[in-house]
Amino acid sequence: MKKTNTISALTLDIKKDGWNASNGFIMRQIAMPTLDEKKNPEDAVSVIVKIRYAGVCGTDRGIFYRNVFKDLIHNSLAKEGKAMRILGHEFSGEILSPGSMAGHLYGIKKGSMVSGDSHITCGNCYQCKIGENNVCTNEKILGISTDGIFATYVKIPAKNLWVVDTKKVRPEIAAIYDPFGNAVHAVTKTNVRGQTVAVFGCGPIGLFSILLLKNFGASEIIAIDTNEKNLAMASELGAESVIKLSAGEDEKVVKKIMDITYGRGVDVAMEMAGPASSVINCTESARRGGHVILFGLKDGDFAIPKFSRIITKGLTLHGVIGRKIFETWQISDSVLSDQSNGAQEKIWNIILKKGKNTVIPFESFNKDRFEKAMNEHPKIIFKF
Repeated sequence: MKKTNTISALTLDIKKDGWNASNGFIMRQIAMPTLDEKKNPEDAVSVIVKIRYAGVCGTDRGIFYRNVFKDLIHNSLAKEGKAMRILGHEFSGEILSPGSMAGHLYGIKKGSMVSGDSHITCGNCYQCKIGENNVCTNEKILGISTDGIFATYVKIPAKNLWVVDTKKVRPEIAAIYDPFGNAVHAVTKTNVRGQTVAVFGCGPIGLFSILLLKNFGASEIIAIDTNEKNLAMASELGAESVIKLSAGEDEKVVKKIMDITYGRGVDVAMEMAGPASSVINCTESARRGGHVILFGLKDGDFAIPKFSRIITKGLTLHGVIGRKIFETWQISDSVLSDQSNGAQEKIWNIILKKGKNTVIPFESFNKDRFEKAMNEHPKIIFKF
């Protein structure tokens, strides 16, 4: 019997591991992905990528603690007739083998260094056809509704890949184009030049947003978070004011924002964390006629008190999901490749602490050490 080549992958098996009674990821040996165009014609436009670096997202954190995407994971696995999901969706890597049409259609060739979008879109639904593929009706999301990239080798559609010039962008940073693109998408929903902006939630995408807001000309940035370390990073990245949020102090936070803005409120309030209280704080702290950017995700329902104020204040609410493929990627690439703006240097030095305890080896994955790193730093990256 021929021995099957296997590779390492971080997984969740809903039957063996469970959902409600467990947490964490399990390192398992899985079959090496292959291209077989005779059996699967779609392999002609797919590639095998050797993963070099992989970012750990807030979504991964949510799945680790079983807080998000339960239904999407379970329903997608049921459709596929299996129980195990390979996790992860942020990466940079090297093309090991491209499908026969990948080069012709997408300029992908063996040896190319790439990053890639985590949303696999259909190209056929109404949204895709009118250029709104970030809200594709039939999308699949790597590491959630289809197998992801926490593995030494992965098979990915070539159309999702973005070739990276590692002479301009270091490979660790290339692994987080996806979440950086979330921040680009959020910040560009409305014109922020000369505007006062409050960022509720200074996790990685909130911190990326502060960096971008400064780069794009916001006049004053107010950072709000429960974590003092994250607020310190927010200041280093360009926030003029920081507010530490404690439990039950939502009214005090809104009052502080009103004091900073002389009673007017901010032009743009960005919700980057997800709790209901944070959404309410955004609508309360935005000025009349202001904009509210909603990005944070939490499962479950909640009520918005004084809902009529959203209307009477004339607020514009923007829901942000994913990235505009590949418009947002082009902006991200331009910002990160430009050495004069210091954006890439700040991400590496401030958010990633020059890789100290934030870039961790994949093959020696240990659940407890991983959880500790995940809870100590807003962003961590696996090195393969």
